[in-house]
Amino acid sequence: MLTVKQETISLLTRDRLRLDADIYYPETTEALPILLMRQPYGRKIASTVVYAHPRWYAAQGYIVIIQDVRGRGTSQGEFKLFENEILDGLDTLNWLAQLPNSTGEVGMYGFSYQGMTQLYAAASQPPNLKTICPAMIAQDLYQDWAYENNAFCLQLNMAWAIQLAAETAKLRGDNDDFQKLYHASRHLPLTDNIPANPQILQELAPDSFYHDWLNRPQSDPYWQNLSPQNLLENIDVPMLHIGGWFDPHLRGNFRLYQTLQNRCRSPQHLVVGPWGHLPWGQSLGEINYGEAANSFIDHMQIAWFDYFLKQKNSALMTNLPVKLFEMGSNQWRYYDNFTSGKQQIHYLHSNGLAAINNQAGKLVTTLPDVEIPVTDYFVHDPWRPVPSLGGHASFPAGVFERSLLDCRTDIVTYTSEPLTTDLHLLGSPMVEIQVQADSESFDLCAILSRMTADGNVYHISQGYRRLNQSQAVVNLSLQATCIKIPKGDRLRLSLSGACFPAYNVNAGTGKALAEAQLLEQQVITISIKLGKHFNSKLCLSLNENIV
Repeated sequence: MLTVKQETISLLTRDRLRLDADIYYPETTEALPILLMRQPYGRKIASTVVYAHPRWYAAQGYIVIIQDVRGRGTSQGEFKLFENEILDGLDTLNWLAQLPNSTGEVGMYGFSYQGMTQLYAAASQPPNLKTICPAMIAQDLYQDWAYENNAFCLQLNMAWAIQLAAETAKLRGDNDDFQKLYHASRHLPLTDNIPANPQILQELAPDSFYHDWLNRPQSDPYWQNLSPQNLLENIDVPMLHIGGWFDPHLRGNFRLYQTLQNRCRSPQHLVVGPWGHLPWGQSLGEINYGEAANSFIDHMQIAWFDYFLKQKNSALMTNLPVKLFEMGSNQWRYYDNFTSGKQQIHYLHSNGLAAINNQAGKLVTTLPDVEIPVTDYFVHDPWRPVPSLGGHASFPAGVFERSLLDCRTDIVTYTSEPLTTDLHLLGSPMVEIQVQADSESFDLCAILSRMTADGNVYHISQGYRRLNQSQAVVNLSLQATCIKIPKGDRLRLSLSGACFPAYNVNAGTGKALAEAQLLEQQVITISIKLGKHFNSKLCLSLNENIV
């Protein structure tokens, strides 16, 4: 393995601000290609929460640049979330084109914010950017990151805003503010007068992106101008897209992959593992997915970069372009594209007591020919909202046993008979329900689980929607999944009016998030109408093309 050296280097942007970076390079006289990561958390971290250290990447025969974005780490300027990454990314790539002892050709890698900086840099079509590997990103910041079906992703957004605000306080040497924000990061301020708009962010981070996101609950020009989706027509480079089944931005990964796969001439590959936003290992939540689930992304990225930056042959390019981990069988499967098979429909059936007795609600493949319409009622009480547990939208993410939750009377459950054959699912489960509430606004959370023979209940997929009317036919798409459910297990659909703190509690008043007070939160009665006339159902996409 090559000996690696490290230095700090800097560039001046077009507006004469200094951006600092660490450079890792092997001791060799050979001109090498460059790997670039641009990130906002202090360049020493270098996303080692999920990737190998930059020294490892450099030892594979690359010059590795880890750069602090504007206003973060030791880079100069004011940090504004995503706003400067197009021009700063272009300035960085132009600078790297002249880097001594390099070929000048660049590949980029990184996840989350570091994944987004790749898209912004690629939008300017710099000729020396040859390939990127964006992981866990958004195509549309509104619907893939900040909100999910009009519901504000409270825990994710608040925790991230506090983290960035704490880093800002640390950079300016403000110990008092840092200590307050550090404490808030460990104990999220969820009980303020306006729960979604905590006082600490108003006082200590008045310029945080959080306030913009909170006050823009609908897609508007702010989101459209900030989101990568408006830049995609300028992007046509080979991409390795990386996602996780329990990552909150997975829908963004799929949107981006499918958009570019349909439009680009350059190769687009996709890999999705049984991972949350982090870590990327064999265990997540309460499930161990086996050694095959351990991250191989570092080796995969080197093979990808070797092919596009060093023109080395790679078996990676002979495989089918979509590589998905099937949970349950705990093995990787390859596909031509991410497409779902035919649907399997399960209708919701009940005697009207599904909220009281979790044996009363049924998932059936055929409704009785003669049936009197039935309504199931459950009551959302903001004093004790249904807590979030695992899934893709809360911390920690993943699968947890939830039978105790399903015993709550503010969760209505529908359970199938034992499966007579193994069931392979691929894609986004869909719930279609006719629902009504006695408030101006209410939320609907749907969780698909499997129940084992011993009565344990394990999360498969989740969806959430905010409704600003009292009555609706709700079509709710759940998080995409790829899973084998074994013969003998049952399916269960759990419905509730909250999933807190993953999403903020709906006050029921219709007021804006930044105005809805804790005192005003209402008890909401929600009804689910069942029977042939109402056609409330669960639609599953089957995996018919296992290769």
